Amino acid sequence: MKQIRTEIIGVGTELLLGQIANTNAQWISEKLAKNGFNVFHHAVVGDNLQRVINQFTHSESRSDIIIVTGGLGPTEDDMTREAFQQISNLEMVEHKPSMDKIETFFRKRESVMTANNRRQARVFKGAEAIENEVGMAPGMIVQHQHATWIFLPGVPREMKQMVEHRVIPHLKQQTGLQTVIKSAMLRFVGIGESTLEDQLKDIIQKQHNPTIAPLAQNEGVAIRVTAKASDDNEANQLIEKTKQEILSVAGAYFYGSDEETLPERVFSLLKTQGKMIAAAESLTGGMFTDRLISLEGASKVCSGGIVCYDAKVKENVLKVSPDTIKKQGTVSEQCAREMAENVCTLMDVEVGISFTGVAGPDYSENNPPGTVFIGVAQKGKETFVKKFIFQGDRDIIRNRSVIKGFELLWNLLKIA
Repeated sequence: MKQIRTEIIGVGTELLLGQIANTNAQWISEKLAKNGFNVFHHAVVGDNLQRVINQFTHSESRSDIIIVTGGLGPTEDDMTREAFQQISNLEMVEHKPSMDKIETFFRKRESVMTANNRRQARVFKGAEAIENEVGMAPGMIVQHQHATWIFLPGVPREMKQMVEHRVIPHLKQQTGLQTVIKSAMLRFVGIGESTLEDQLKDIIQKQHNPTIAPLAQNEGVAIRVTAKASDDNEANQLIEKTKQEILSVAGAYFYGSDEETLPERVFSLLKTQGKMIAAAESLTGGMFTDRLISLEGASKVCSGGIVCYDAKVKENVLKVSPDTIKKQGTVSEQCAREMAENVCTLMDVEVGISFTGVAGPDYSENNPPGTVFIGVAQKGKETFVKKFIFQGDRDIIRNRSVIKGFELLWNLLKIA
C-alpha cells in the first residue's frame, strides 16, 4: 500500500517574523497523527505571491495531501487563492452561502461592508466548500492533479472547527485509512541523552513498530514511543510492551509519562508520605517555591520559603552562623547545610531544601559562575549537600539548579 504523504503550509509574513508562533501546524499534525496520517513536511511562506506560487508548486511535486492555513482574508496581502489559481488555472466563483453570511454580519452590526470583503466568499469552481461556523471565510477541499488541497483560515478557532468537523472525516473516507498513530512520552532525569541512548541501543536498533526517539527536554530526557495500529487499544498494547522493555534497562531514571512534570512527581510523593517542605533560596530567588506552589493543592505539602539573596538575610532571618559566612562564605557546603537545616526548623516542616551559588556573570567569593550548592535536610536524618557546576547564562544556571533540586528530592522520596 502506498504511503500517503501529507504536508502543512502556513501562509503569513507574521509567522516568518516571529510575531506569532505557527501553532496551527502543530495542532493539525497532532490531529492527523491520531488518525493515521503521516506528516512529511511543514512549510511557512510569507505574503508574497511569487513565493507562495513557488512553495505550492514544490509541495505539489512531493505530497499527496496539502493543507494550507492562512491567506484567505479580505485584504490584498491575502493571496492564497490567487497563488493556487496560478498553478491550477481553476476558475474562482462566489460561494453564495458564505456571501450571504458575510452580508448578514455587516447588516446586523449596521456597518458598511467594503467591497474587498467579497474576496472572502470566493471558492474554486468544483471545490467542496467548508462552512466557517465561527468566522466568515469558508475553507475548501480541491482535487488537482494527483493531490488533495485543503485551504483553511489562519484563525485557530476557525481552522480547528473545520479540521475536526469536515477535514478529518473527509480524508478518512477518501483514503479508507483505518489506522491510528499514537505516542507516549517516557520521562527520565539524572541521565544524559547520549548515555540513555547508549543504554537503549539494543532496543533502538531493533525498533520497527513502535518507533523510539530520544529527545532532550528542559527537565531531563524524554523517550518518545510511537505506535501505528488499527485502533487505540492495539496501539496502547504495543506502546506498553516497548515501555516495559525500556524501563527494564533504564527504569532507575524514569519519573513519569506524557505530560507529567518533575515538580508534580515530587508533590505527589510529599503528599503521599504526609510531609511538608520549605525552601531557603539564594541564587534561585524563589523559583523552586514558585514551581511547587503553582500546583493545585500545594498548601498540603509546602509551608513556604525564605528568599535570602543577601548575606545579612541569611544571617539575621535564616540564622546562618556569622562564623560560617565569614570563614567559608555564602557559596559553600556549610552555608547550604545550615540554610537547609534552619529553614526546616524555622518553618517546622519535615523537609528543608536550600540553594546557594553563583549565577554569574561574575565570580563570587572566588567561585566561578555556575557553582551551586544544594542542601536537603530531613527531621531525624542526616543532612546532605551536593555541589554542582552548571554551564550557561544566569537564567539557565538558576533553572538547572531548581530542576536538580527537584531531582534530588525525587530520588530521596521515592525510596522513603
